[in-house]
Amino acid sequence: MGTFLGFTVTTILLFCMAQGKVLFYDFVLKETPIEMLCETNRSVITVNGLFPGPEIRAHKGDTIYVNVTNLGPYGITIHWHGVRQIRYPWSDGPEYITQCPIPTNSSFLQKIKLTEEEGTLWWHAHSDWSRATIHGPIIILPVHNTNYPYEFDKQHTIVLSEWYARDTKDIIDEALESGGDPELSVAYTINGQPGDSYPCSNDSVYNITVVQGKTYLLRIIHAGLNEEMFFCIAKHNLTVVGMDGAYLKPLNTKYLMITPGQTMDVLVTANQTIDHYYMVFSPFVDSIAPSNENITRGIFQYSGSKSSETPALPELPGFKNKSGAGNFTTRLRSLNSEEHLSTVPTNITRNITITVSVNEQPCPANKTCAGTDGSMLSASLNNISFSTPSISILQAYYNNLPGVYNKTFPNEPPFVFDYTGNVSALGEAANVSTEVLMINYNEEVEIRLQGTNIGVAENHPMHLHGYSFYVVGMGDGNFSDSYVSDYNTVDPPYINTVGVPKNGWTAIRFKADNPGVWFMHCHLERHASWGMDTVLVVGDGKLKHQKVYPPPSDMPPCTVS
Repeated sequence: MGTFLGFTVTTILLFCMAQGKVLFYDFVLKETPIEMLCETNRSVITVNGLFPGPEIRAHKGDTIYVNVTNLGPYGITIHWHGVRQIRYPWSDGPEYITQCPIPTNSSFLQKIKLTEEEGTLWWHAHSDWSRATIHGPIIILPVHNTNYPYEFDKQHTIVLSEWYARDTKDIIDEALESGGDPELSVAYTINGQPGDSYPCSNDSVYNITVVQGKTYLLRIIHAGLNEEMFFCIAKHNLTVVGMDGAYLKPLNTKYLMITPGQTMDVLVTANQTIDHYYMVFSPFVDSIAPSNENITRGIFQYSGSKSSETPALPELPGFKNKSGAGNFTTRLRSLNSEEHLSTVPTNITRNITITVSVNEQPCPANKTCAGTDGSMLSASLNNISFSTPSISILQAYYNNLPGVYNKTFPNEPPFVFDYTGNVSALGEAANVSTEVLMINYNEEVEIRLQGTNIGVAENHPMHLHGYSFYVVGMGDGNFSDSYVSDYNTVDPPYINTVGVPKNGWTAIRFKADNPGVWFMHCHLERHASWGMDTVLVVGDGKLKHQKVYPPPSDMPPCTVS
């Protein structure tokens, strides 16, 4: 998929000290007409004219250069989701966090440093809601001459997306101006195809043809904006073997629960009667917030089956089945083999508690707002609704520029209350500011993410840039220190995006061994747009190899919108 110019360049290889090969890709962002559901045909911004965008394929330890040329109508950034980018945050991508947008009619050569990642990750735009159509897979194969810890015959990549009837930038700009909920998507797509559950789409169904007796690796990427999903294939068991670019102990299951931002590597054996079967994505909706409760279907078709027959439908948990979601997520375990060891931090030197809330802000004077009871919808972490600066925090940090951010994001909520109980007596307004959380190099960090009942409670998929982390605990209600003794510190999943249960908590751990400026945010795009974000600034270590690399010479300027 897309333009690939991979080759080894000896001089660059020596320069960057890469252990693997150096690969090159060209990404051209441009407006592209897409036909979808008849009445929603429109032009969207794509990479290389593709929706989803081109696949990046490399081996563990390779270094990848992507020359991103923006021919679109406004500035855009690209993020390499799940790549740690050790000591090199300059190409991480979130706008006004590590860079300013790439202006129209200009280019930025982004460097992707693969280190420990192995499995399926993805890339996407990180500007407003442009990732709706600007995204694609990153497939990271094992190091040359090594094997997967499982066997399969063939692999397929499945990218779930959301399709909107109008330009997504217009949708979120209008919602932020009015203070109300943004418009919902009108369809879900599998590899760009909405499937036959929508009007005017019967001929647009993603189809995998399989051979009876063969085993297939499905690389599943949730690139959607605002809805979590269940997934299954009728009459077939699934075996989850990887997530977010790391291996898992094989988990046999009837279905998956996958949030926006997450990836899963799944084995399925074609061991049923020769026929064709629906594979279905169905939303998990655990709140009263507006949601798109459509489904999307593809077909898992055996070679030799008759396509005129109606495919068998699977049984999935219902839209609001919270226990169905939790029962899947809490069973995930790291592989923790001799070749893929878990190294869970156990000497915690920094404990942080962060409340996760959907808030409201008062409507400004002389304005009519579309939020609850005439308010402005908002969101926060530790009662701080993140305000995006006008230049990148990384550039301000590296160059010691004052006045861009405050180093005062708190280690704990500003006050203690019954987070998941009756909060009706509490005000729902958060402080709007640009706060960052300062962390010393090599600290062993535990962050307890505590959901709250403020506003509209729901599951929040939280993503941390620059790190994967171990999910050592998860539960309902308010976190208690007594739960620490029940943590899994042997083989917890090692991932980069985790759901904080509705009115519940999640505890994660990582070692702060990657200096730089790293964004942390909810991967439900409406919540991130409302301020459910913060920034972790991990300081340099004392040694040269523990410090952030200097910036490249072609960083996008912060003076052009």
